[in-house]
Amino acid sequence: MTLQKRIWDLIVLAIFVFAAAFVSAPWFAFRALKAAAQYEDVQAIGELVDFPAVRRSLTAQLVVDAPAARPEAPSLWRDPLGVFKKAIEPIAPPEPKVERYLTVAGFWALTRGYAPGRAPASPPLDGSASDKLKDSVKGPQPGIDYWDPNRVRISVKRPGVRGRVTVFTFERRALFTWKLVHIRLPADERQG
Repeated sequence: MTLQKRIWDLIVLAIFVFAAAFVSAPWFAFRALKAAAQYEDVQAIGELVDFPAVRRSLTAQLVVDAPAARPEAPSLWRDPLGVFKKAIEPIAPPEPKVERYLTVAGFWALTRGYAPGRAPASPPLDGSASDKLKDSVKGPQPGIDYWDPNRVRISVKRPGVRGRVTVFTFERRALFTWKLVHIRLPADERQG
């Protein structure tokens, strides 16, 4: 084999490895979110979730009279009176219903296919490697509903119940960096 042939083989192999890593990166982001929630790693969850976007998506689903999209905040240069008006109006805290979904326990339940507070007890974290492998294989497996280079929808079916699917939407922020930007709850859990 010549040197040029070996270099060409390495280039082709590198292209395949890059493509496989690029295509599977959102799935790894979902698995990282699930593991971070399981091990209560708040910093990792903070890096994987765009909280304002997820909060808006959940608020639109859980609160009946929530606007689908809030108007853009006023700019000091375009609307100085609007800025002062916004500064003095009272700030209402978000609905408590939404906040229970954005906790570590909420993410852990959602990534397993359950609503927060309705998930069965978690298996113990200590155990042998074969026990951990069995638990990861038997749990609900995420499925990719939609994939494009900038947005991926990953669905998790609730174990034992047909038709209840939670869909996580991840958006690409850098070449291999994906963030959770939307969670679609099953139809019977939505109120809006």
